[in-house]
Order: sequence, then C-alpha cells, then structure tokens
Amino acid sequence: MSSSWDVIVDALPVLAQGSVVTLKITVISLFFALLIGLLFGLMSTSRSKVLRGIATAYVDVLRGTPLLVQIFFIYFGLPPVLDIKIPETTAGILALSLNAGAYLAEIFRGGILSIDKGQMEAARSLGLTHGKAMRLVILPQAVRRMIPAFVNQFIVTLKDTSLLTVIGIRELMNSGEIIISGNFRSFEIWAVVAVFYFLMIYILSLLSRSLERRFAK
Repeated sequence: MSSSWDVIVDALPVLAQGSVVTLKITVISLFFALLIGLLFGLMSTSRSKVLRGIATAYVDVLRGTPLLVQIFFIYFGLPPVLDIKIPETTAGILALSLNAGAYLAEIFRGGILSIDKGQMEAARSLGLTHGKAMRLVILPQAVRRMIPAFVNQFIVTLKDTSLLTVIGIRELMNSGEIIISGNFRSFEIWAVVAVFYFLMIYILSLLSRSLERRFAK
C-alpha cells in the first residue's frame, strides 16, 4: 500500500492541472459577468421603469435560485428545447457568468448610487449627455469604490466552480474525484484539494484587503 506522501505526490500534477482549469473558467466567467453586471447595473439606475423592472427581475431570479439548478437548466434543460448541444465548459461558463452577473449588477448599482447626485447634475450643466456623464464622471469614481467587492465576487465564483463537477468539467473538484475513483484514498486527495482551494482564495483575500486599504485612503 502506498504511503500518504506517495499518494499526494502522484496526485499533484493532475490536481495542479485541474486548478489551472478552475482559474481559467473563473477568469472567463468573471469577464462576461462584469459586462452583464455593468449592463444590468446601468439599467437598474435608469430613469426608465421598464429597464429598471427588467434589471430587477433578472437579479431576483438569478439570486433567488440555486446555482446548481441554473447549471442543470442550461446544460440539461435548454438543449432539448433549442435542439442544440451545449458543451460542458460552455454551459459552465454561461451559468457562472449569468449568476455572478446578477451579483455584480447589484455591486454596480450600489457603486453608482454611492456617488453624490450633484456630480451628475454638474456634468449635465457643463453640456455632457447623461451617457457621457455616466461614462466619464460617475463610473470611474464608482468603479474605484467597487474594486474590493469585485475581488470578493472573484473569490465566490472561484468557489462556485466546484459545482461544475456535476456536468463533468475537469476542474479541481472533478480531478480529485477521478483520482479517488482510482486509488480510493479520499482523505489525502480531499486534503490536497482543500489546500489548493485555500491557497488560491487566500491570495485573492490578501489582494482584496490590500485594495481596500489602498482605496480607503
């Protein structure tokens, strides 16, 4: 029987590769989530009741249903209805993007509303349109305040990638399950998986605290 150390050493390359997949999916998902969050964040602060209503409905539905259900809906539910095949990675990124986008929409909304209304009025008085004032005056200040919250959402989404194992994506969690199915050494493998997650999240937590101190000045 192999020692615990041998089991861990043998598993490290596969788990490291799974960690890379986890980070790639997280980064790609957050990129699209930022675009989605910005769009719905702007809609939620719009003067149009229709746009605000659409944004509210999106946020309520995505935040009010479990992410696992959203993953199943996209991967198993949509293909038969649309008569298409959605690849596992595409489905996972889509689910994470839509889910994180709902939370980022609220972060954008809160950041925009945190800027004094007088700034928008001053920009408009200088002849800027509402859109230009938002882009050139309000958003740059709001984003500065939102950066720590963005990093926190990055951490949440990174954790959420572990749910993608249910549709067979070879991320960190799934890599651990595959190794265990071959050597039946659950304790050692899950311990190493936990360490990988901890290290990634700890580094991001340090970044978040650093940004909070920097932008609090």
